[in-house]
Amino acid sequence: MSVAKLDVRPITRAPGNIRALFADESDRTGRLSAKLGALWIDVSKQDFSAADEKALLAFAESVVPSGLARLFDGALVNASEQRPALHWLLRTPIEKVPAHLSEFALKNAAIQKHMRQIVEAIHTGRAEELGFVQPLDVVNLGIGGSDLGPRLVVDALKPHCTPALNSHFIANVDGYALHALLPKLRPAKTLFIVASKSFNTHETLLNAQVARSWLLQNGVLEADIGRHFLAVSANVPAAVAFGIRASSVLAMFDSVGGRYSLWSAVGLSAAISLGWSNFEALLAGAHLVDEHVRTAETQKNQAVRLALLGYHNGNTLGHASQAVISYDERLARFPEFLQQLEMESNGKGVTASGDVLMHASSPVVWGGLGTNVQHAFFQAIHQGTQIVPIDFVGVINPDHPFRENHDVLLANLLAQSSALLLGKNFEAARAEITGLTGAAADALARQKMFPGNRPSSTILLDALTPSALGQLLALYEHKTYLLSLLLGVNCFDQWGVELGKLIANKLLPAVQTGVQAEGFDDSTQGLLQQIHQHRQQV
Repeated sequence: MSVAKLDVRPITRAPGNIRALFADESDRTGRLSAKLGALWIDVSKQDFSAADEKALLAFAESVVPSGLARLFDGALVNASEQRPALHWLLRTPIEKVPAHLSEFALKNAAIQKHMRQIVEAIHTGRAEELGFVQPLDVVNLGIGGSDLGPRLVVDALKPHCTPALNSHFIANVDGYALHALLPKLRPAKTLFIVASKSFNTHETLLNAQVARSWLLQNGVLEADIGRHFLAVSANVPAAVAFGIRASSVLAMFDSVGGRYSLWSAVGLSAAISLGWSNFEALLAGAHLVDEHVRTAETQKNQAVRLALLGYHNGNTLGHASQAVISYDERLARFPEFLQQLEMESNGKGVTASGDVLMHASSPVVWGGLGTNVQHAFFQAIHQGTQIVPIDFVGVINPDHPFRENHDVLLANLLAQSSALLLGKNFEAARAEITGLTGAAADALARQKMFPGNRPSSTILLDALTPSALGQLLALYEHKTYLLSLLLGVNCFDQWGVELGKLIANKLLPAVQTGVQAEGFDDSTQGLLQQIHQHRQQV
């Protein structure tokens, strides 16, 4: 197998002195900060010198313009599956769609029209005219991209959602989720949305079967099951065989991957919660960023800048993980959303042409909610031996009246990024100590030192509106694709998801019946034995 070599790559180096960069570069904050729609993006606290920027921009010029042209031309950027990636087209006004992509756009417009009919019927009390119940509770059954995007949107935009509807999301095959939710629902007023492209996703279909049985056990007639289900799927016959009316199935596209599918019919549960005008605003916000990414010069393109930093942190500086900290309760799921988006997209070991990857691919993306995490893992972030670049995400104007709370929240966001940069040297730590002298005081001072020079970016939203959220999510989508160009990988396939599913299907009979599982290692056989020796009959 040949080894892929990229023509232009920055030189690997040790972490540098970010504080000194501010002293040396008088234009640093202005050069590395920018306004994009409702977003203020500041990457000046990254370990990213003017020389680094120059080298990385040269690198970007060698791959980014052609890669963006291929994406927005509808070329087969997903080489392993011979598909384009048309998620951006889902949010493009039809009058702006290139002529050669008009067939896809017209199909999408028809699906959006169907979505709008459903949303407006529910919001105006006319759902029964379309053949399904007028719901008080809407339950989305999906996993991965069919769950994380809509769930994040509903959580983040709760103040914009209609209070007359309760939205619920079930993803995990673990029965506790449904066991806890179903008793809270009224069967006659519950609508389930089954989101599965193949209508064969094991977790989703098993949960849908449980929901179907629950309805039948609680007074819903077999003939009326279809009134309690909508489906988002490319497999209409399978959905109909389940009991869902063909007219209640909204299509999915092969050219839109699951983690990029929020903007499609997969977003139906979010659209129902938000109302159609708010869902349109979400799409419009994403389109605003699409246009920026498509038209901006490389050096002024904010998604390119984030992608270059991702490459630089992982390969120039060797940082193996990336933290995302949301300083807004409504964005608590944002790090989880990005875990799938970035790690499933770019967590690859070979190039798009199948050559061995000789550099780092996706970092481990993780994170949490500020200020909670300041009392958890920030100890390691500030004083631990591993440097973890951080994206801080905050909202300037809240949707609640508690101004002092929000001021304290924002002060903490700013304080953490500043503390990571500035640190605290030995002299400052030593000067704080009273009651000790000599070696004891020196030892305590060393424990109270902070090395500083730890990189971070900050993104501030003017307010958490549907448009602003659309902008934020689209920015990270484009960052992910652009980083894949720099890494040389295909960010639109996910073969790494498949193997565990196949093995689980082979193991299921052994778990259910206790029969010997052929072809498995001794550890797995031993664990199966423990399960059957100690399980209780349910």
